[in-house]
Amino acid sequence: MAVIYHNPRCSKSRQTLEILRENNVETNVILYMETPIEQATLLSLLKMLGITPSQLIRRNEADFKRLHLDNDDTNDEDLVNAMIEYPKLMERPIVVHNNTAVIGRPPENVHKIL
Repeated sequence: MAVIYHNPRCSKSRQTLEILRENNVETNVILYMETPIEQATLLSLLKMLGITPSQLIRRNEADFKRLHLDNDDTNDEDLVNAMIEYPKLMERPIVVHNNTAVIGRPPENVHKIL
């Protein structure tokens, strides 16, 4: 079973979900914009992805700029908290399968963990 942190308004997220379905991968779809991710879950995802919070955050989002997250004083905890409070800031989609995770950008990345 795979888990996809999905935003149906995002074309890359829709394409990634379609790849999972085409490969007959049973998938638990989590609409993270409606059900925000808990801190422990986000930290676990970061660990599985092998990246830092600054690598997961979407820097071109208006909230990123409005919250001044590009400030030199911003630390990883600040970025994690911002992604929890403003889930749109999180890069998407994230797919977890067999205790491994990838970001579906490009959507074909999901093949790495199938």
